[in-house]
Amino acid sequence: MKGFVYHGPGKSSWQDVPDPGVQEPTDAVVRVDAVTICGTDLHILKGDVPEVRPGTVLGHEAVGEIVETGTDVRTVRPGDRVLVSCITACGRCAYCRQGMYGQCRGGGGWALGHLIDGTQAEYVRVPYADLSVHALPSTLDAKEAVLLADIFPTAYEVGILNGRVRPGDTVAVVGAGPVGLAAIATARLFSPERVVAVDLAAARLDAAKGLGADAVADAREDPEQLVADLTDGLGADVVIEAVGTPETFEMCTRMVRPGGHVANVGVHGAPATLHLEDLWIKNVTITTGLVDTSSTPTLLRMAAAGRLPAGALVTHTFPLNAMEEAYDVFARAADTGALKVVLGEETHEAVAVRTS
Repeated sequence: MKGFVYHGPGKSSWQDVPDPGVQEPTDAVVRVDAVTICGTDLHILKGDVPEVRPGTVLGHEAVGEIVETGTDVRTVRPGDRVLVSCITACGRCAYCRQGMYGQCRGGGGWALGHLIDGTQAEYVRVPYADLSVHALPSTLDAKEAVLLADIFPTAYEVGILNGRVRPGDTVAVVGAGPVGLAAIATARLFSPERVVAVDLAAARLDAAKGLGADAVADAREDPEQLVADLTDGLGADVVIEAVGTPETFEMCTRMVRPGGHVANVGVHGAPATLHLEDLWIKNVTITTGLVDTSSTPTLLRMAAAGRLPAGALVTHTFPLNAMEEAYDVFARAADTGALKVVLGEETHEAVAVRTS
């Protein structure tokens, strides 16, 4: 089969790779019908995630069809259309028993496209299939459903739930990329008084308005003052950091009101200063987190009912074999206007799947 392989910093290719097969009784093999690219994949290509070894197939989000299952898999069977979650979960370790699947110590967590071959291929082996794939409603389009593999549960769990958004809150979302936009959309589920989006790109701020932001601010034009003006000088109840830079994190801590929450969602590659000399007296809660995807079944039901505008984030589509072109478009989002790119094929040729 073909897969998109990481060969070290700045090196990758769409190439022939071995067909996956069931290695453990809890595995499933999925034929990939739709896949997307995450900002984390760009970090890997830059060499920012050293745990990813050269030769690894990238990707951790997909929709597809089960073609084979191990003997212990009970919840899905060949022929089922499924969402492949970005997080795999053994279901037995101490963290999984608390629903903290992202911290799984039994061989799960963020494994696909990180520690094992991922989803940016024609087929993928998914460990612990009973907890790591989800049957899809027939009414849910693959292009929309694939966004529920990562960005929507990440925004909802790490941003909205960790931030404890409540009715009547002022919510500021710093960073209107895909995860920030998903945070805006899911914040609206809790009836905040207002949602403020902050970004550098006019196109992303326009997208934020379309997804329900009540006010937008260019990050270069004092968004802190805008939030202060909208809240009579108090600050935002919840500020969601969805960029991952020291500057944006520190902005969030200045933008939040006393007693408020800063929910960090962005992936940070450099240290940020925590200004405790200002924050110690403000009763501010700061949360971080890797998504657990425990909310995925709920989000799938809401998407099937038309309550989540996932499809609105898809700006570009490609056939699966145009992976290198799709990466280029996604990496140059400032020039191309890309939010989420989705790759998929209408049909697949039969590929032999190893059984051992």
